Amino acid sequence: MQNFIQFMKSKNGILVLIAFAFGVLFIAFTNTSLTGKDDTTLEQRKKLLAAIGLLLEKQHYSPKAINDQFSKQVFSKFLEELDGEKNFFLQSDIEELKKYETTIDNEIHGGDIAFSPAVGVIYDKRLAEITSLYKEILATPFNFSVDEVYQSNSEKISYCKSVEERRDRWYKKLKYLTLERYSDLIDQREKITNKDSIKTDANIEIEARERVLKIMNRTFEKIKIAATDEKRFSSFVNVITNLMDPHSDYFPPVEKRAFDEQMSGRFYGIGAQLQETEGVIKIANLVAGYPAWRSGEIEANDIIVKVAQSKTGEAIDITGYEITEAVKLIRGNKGTEVTLTIKKQNGTTKIVTLMRDEIVQDESYVRSAVINENNKKIGYIYLPDFYADFERVDGARCSEDVAAEIKKLKAENIDGIVMDLRSNGGGSLYEVVQMVGLFIKTGPIVQVRDKEGKISVLSDNNPSVLYDGPLAVMVNGFSASASEIFAAAIQDYKRGIIVGTTTSTYGKGTVQRNVPLGNILDYNSGRTEFGAVKLTFQKFYRINGGSTQLKGVEPDILLPDSYEYLKFREKDNTLSLPWDEIKKADYQVSATESLLNTTIANAKANIVNNQTVSIINSNALWLSKNSEQPISLNIVNFKEQQKLVKATVAQINSLVKLKEEMKVTVTKADNDKFYANPDKAKGERYQAWLKSIKSDFYIGTTTQIIGNMSKSMLSTANK
Repeated sequence: MQNFIQFMKSKNGILVLIAFAFGVLFIAFTNTSLTGKDDTTLEQRKKLLAAIGLLLEKQHYSPKAINDQFSKQVFSKFLEELDGEKNFFLQSDIEELKKYETTIDNEIHGGDIAFSPAVGVIYDKRLAEITSLYKEILATPFNFSVDEVYQSNSEKISYCKSVEERRDRWYKKLKYLTLERYSDLIDQREKITNKDSIKTDANIEIEARERVLKIMNRTFEKIKIAATDEKRFSSFVNVITNLMDPHSDYFPPVEKRAFDEQMSGRFYGIGAQLQETEGVIKIANLVAGYPAWRSGEIEANDIIVKVAQSKTGEAIDITGYEITEAVKLIRGNKGTEVTLTIKKQNGTTKIVTLMRDEIVQDESYVRSAVINENNKKIGYIYLPDFYADFERVDGARCSEDVAAEIKKLKAENIDGIVMDLRSNGGGSLYEVVQMVGLFIKTGPIVQVRDKEGKISVLSDNNPSVLYDGPLAVMVNGFSASASEIFAAAIQDYKRGIIVGTTTSTYGKGTVQRNVPLGNILDYNSGRTEFGAVKLTFQKFYRINGGSTQLKGVEPDILLPDSYEYLKFREKDNTLSLPWDEIKKADYQVSATESLLNTTIANAKANIVNNQTVSIINSNALWLSKNSEQPISLNIVNFKEQQKLVKATVAQINSLVKLKEEMKVTVTKADNDKFYANPDKAKGERYQAWLKSIKSDFYIGTTTQIIGNMSKSMLSTANK
């Protein structure tokens, strides 16, 4: 403990790594001195927990008091972490554990560790029971003509009061999983022309149950691997850090070298980053220009249900797979096919066949095009991340790359610019400041406050303006951190119009740094004895004084998409830090404020009467409400529900694509990159990107708005 305190006081003891990116962190766990259950290990864990408690109380931006109330929160959250669906623990287990409900704070302050081991004993017992139970249930056929429902929303159920109630809950869960596959197999049967090979309903039901059994076996093997004393303790510690705020995390010792190898190597795949959540593999994000993105059928948060090596190959259900296992199936040789069965956020499934390609990171950089509509030329700039390669002097900088794209567009005599920051999760703060500076003369860009209340103002001091014409910034619910800072600055200066597909951006307005714990074990890997804590230590504020935390950035013009009513943003997490405000910075709004306000007002008036926007919004609301309803386990009712969902989704998909494609061209400077690229496949990917722009309803509408602003500016200038 004393060594840690000295470490905390040391000037060089804290390696600061500020991460502004919003995304998924992949880490490789290694064995550490925290393995085992001997007295030495318990003593080490006591020191670790006490050290983290001290760190949270003394260094967190807005620390909560670690008291009995905090203890109760840890108690509930840890049990939720282990049993989110409330189908393992019984209510009697919870009552038995309640003696620890107000003692966890004592553990954090250096007391004996008792709660997580006690939970582990009960959990291991229930795990063995459920392992037998699901096998027993799946050994008997299901009757899909009975009127039953399955409640999948854990917020609407309590822990089971009896073994019988728990069995019923598992019965309905397994029946639902089987019904999904039974329904798919029935649909496949209807497409078979060879009547001799048609299976009976009974045979299909058996096949569906067998598939679910395989899934459950894999899932529970994974659970057993994760149900170690060491991993449970790490999870317990992470619950404690998360209760301070969702972005403060504890990471056990990691092997940085393995991580670097994984992320830097060339490989052949689909261009998607994966995330494992509660036993399913999700799409975390897509790399622009690559197979998954080009398909136009795969989105962030889609669940990969099955993987096949071709259109006709055997589809392997990957529910319960580790990410590494899933990646092995998805990656392959260049030019080979992989077929994914995708489950969308709205509950529908889709089968997508992709051609594997070489994944090269440089294609995820900024790119531009020219949209020719209504006698106006609008420059379109797509920025996936606020990237910056600080390892090399000549490394990529997104602000420099955006400046280069603007110069290309200006050479085309454009009438306005649309900056697309949709699903841009953030990146370098320095690059944000530099990029805003391309559009304004000088002035503050963002304010940063530390826990002592000290405010730092980051400003653009370069009086030159690269582009001063009509500007729109596109955002959505996945635009986070650095994206929000850029959009907020443009909005506060009245320099451009913010067009959003959700009522606010993500709402991450906090800054984290990594604090290593203990002595360095391996200088080459950066691995430390006790891992590290990613700690929130600062907060972002707009130049108008309001925080980007929780509220995000509210667009000037709203064009709703299907994500508006889904709960995934910062404001939907009860542990998030609150919104607040500080003193406004000293800045001057753009001289075109009046014209900007008029353009916004006119656009809003047009949208009110836009039938497409109205239908998209009402359909998105219906899908959200429908997803909260219990699921019918009657095959007739189930199919009817699915039919309605599919029809609603199909209508949304048709509406977000323009009936008449826009005329989109590349700049003269980029012509060879798109159409005479020595890497033919890369050139084709660029062309596919162009094609996707042509039918995008949101880009089309934003382009019209900026085109109208350009006309108004020209009219004003001619008076």
